[in-house]
Amino acid sequence: MAKEDRRILYGRRRGRRLRPERARLLDRMLPELALTPEELDGDPAAWFPRPIRALWFEVGFGGGEHLARQAALHPDIGFIGCEPFLNGVAKLFAAIDAAPDDAPIDNIRVFPDDARTVLDRLPGGCLDRAFILFPDPWPKARHNRRRFIAPPQLDALARVLAPGAELRLATDHMDYLRWMLFHCLRHDAFEWLARGPADWRERPADWPPTRYEEKALERGAACVYLRFRRRPPAR
Repeated sequence: MAKEDRRILYGRRRGRRLRPERARLLDRMLPELALTPEELDGDPAAWFPRPIRALWFEVGFGGGEHLARQAALHPDIGFIGCEPFLNGVAKLFAAIDAAPDDAPIDNIRVFPDDARTVLDRLPGGCLDRAFILFPDPWPKARHNRRRFIAPPQLDALARVLAPGAELRLATDHMDYLRWMLFHCLRHDAFEWLARGPADWRERPADWPPTRYEEKALERGAACVYLRFRRRPPAR
């Protein structure tokens, strides 16, 4: 049997030294909110303090702007966020900690490591939506194999996304856009939902912005928003 290729698909684990307040938040909240690999083998409904009607998943949430906003807008949905960059995890925790007492954000669990571990261990068909927004484009040709959007990860997403579930992708890197479309359009499990240019040029109203998107727009880059539906499995 060929050895499984598990090259690292993400960049740094830590950035500049955290401010004391952020470091304390990370120390306090990570044990409370981090999912263990063992928990991933269990029932996702048990991860949250109240019943959830759906489970959504974000790969590489960066500073957590999109994840925190979606969780606040949808308190009846459970969210899993993966982010190996601990400075970004600390920023998400700051947003959770700042939520008002009458509208707490208590429907997020985080996995501060490789998202593939989550995809490998989640129950099949348990996700109703997945987000991969402005992932590292790994622009050098010799690094392209580290891009997250690739057949192994699409196969794993197809396994955990329920029929009719939505996969949302975004990028400001046009070579990665072509890469995304090439791999997603040739994958039998995914149907592109675009019907006209506005469907990929304009961010939908229910899609909160990310810090990376805002930086891209500030420097004049075009951003592209892709929505795919999980097709029913072939009989």
